[in-house]
Amino acid sequence: MADLLELSSRIIDAGHADEPVNRVTQELSEVADDLAVIESFSHVVLLRTDDGLVAFDTSSGMSGAACVDSLRAWSSDPVTHLIYTHGHVDHVGGSGAFVADAIDRGHARPEVVAHEAVRERFDRYRRTNGWNVAINQRQFGWLSGGGLGMTDAKQFLPRSTAEPDVTYRDTLSIAAGGVPIELHHAKGETDDHTWAWLPEQKAICAGDFLIWNFPNAGNPQKVQRYPEEWAVALRAMAAMEPELFLPAHGLPIAGKERIAMVLDEVATALEDLVAAVLERMNAGARLDEIVHEVTVPDAVLARPFLRPFYDEPEFVIHNVWRRYGGWWDGDPSTLKPAPARALAAEMASLAGGALALAKRADELAATGELRLACHLAEMAGLAAPEDHAVQTLRAEVYERRRKAESSLMAKGIYASAVRESKAALGES
Repeated sequence: MADLLELSSRIIDAGHADEPVNRVTQELSEVADDLAVIESFSHVVLLRTDDGLVAFDTSSGMSGAACVDSLRAWSSDPVTHLIYTHGHVDHVGGSGAFVADAIDRGHARPEVVAHEAVRERFDRYRRTNGWNVAINQRQFGWLSGGGLGMTDAKQFLPRSTAEPDVTYRDTLSIAAGGVPIELHHAKGETDDHTWAWLPEQKAICAGDFLIWNFPNAGNPQKVQRYPEEWAVALRAMAAMEPELFLPAHGLPIAGKERIAMVLDEVATALEDLVAAVLERMNAGARLDEIVHEVTVPDAVLARPFLRPFYDEPEFVIHNVWRRYGGWWDGDPSTLKPAPARALAAEMASLAGGALALAKRADELAATGELRLACHLAEMAGLAAPEDHAVQTLRAEVYERRRKAESSLMAKGIYASAVRESKAALGES
């Protein structure tokens, strides 16, 4: 078993990470008496009680069985409860493997507990299955493994996902094998999020309220996120004075002062970012101005639990704008725009052809002007979708952009653009 608490303490205390913090090993490590963590793309946290095991989350449909195998190497006790921290597929998709294991062992089916909005999320996933499959492929498909074991190519929410049996709205107290568990609802990455307080262990199961990256409050392809409420939730957790903090991504954290410091820094980063965006909105700024004016200090983003390696502050700005300002960005020309292909054709004509646009994009990219280069490359590609030279240059510009980005979300979208041009060229 890995000493996860020693590793996280060393990284936090040193102020920098010299090895991975979001590990996907499918291995189980004990972090306290009767508490264990299985490290997966989304972890499973296990609590052992007199009646059996409580599992907080179940990982994804592709990794649930491996998590069950690790669990069974640790304990043969029945799993009495599955508690979903929220309804994202990397947290609930493995539930079918847990239910199947119970059936195979002759155990009672685990009781599934979640916030009431999880059911609504599942319904939405089924209604928008094709869209969510496409998002998943764009976000993760460029990585080895075709999606990090998140989901299969056709079904976003696995059909075997267990529906909640018990739901709650604000708080819920349960006793599992005599062990008290307090569930608290808060908005953050999702509107259906739960964090759990274990008073006997002085531990918090936090779900995605901490991911050892900058908070995932801006994902450009997903529904509304809630950075303000996220900060409030972190401060509510800190008020419990936990001595053990168990996130669903990244390393568990030990020590009351250390945990309080981490939660405060993450909450402050979100609060400051939201305040800066609202200040400029109230002054009448357009979204374009805000995106290029509001920044998070480099020293904050250098913290080992705030690095922009998954989401990033620029995307959070968009989510704040969307929540308070609507979908229009403030530019009159984008309120009822011309078709993108028509604009691209006009710009190509003015520039002397689509290839001229593409070549200029390539020149800009070579000098590091990647934002501007992508605009021109995209126009060139739209104006001449079947031109081999244009599509080759478009792919090269977006590949440069992918390599230059830090966040997985940005890398995924730019990698998807590269694949589009290669497909147009008949390449795989």
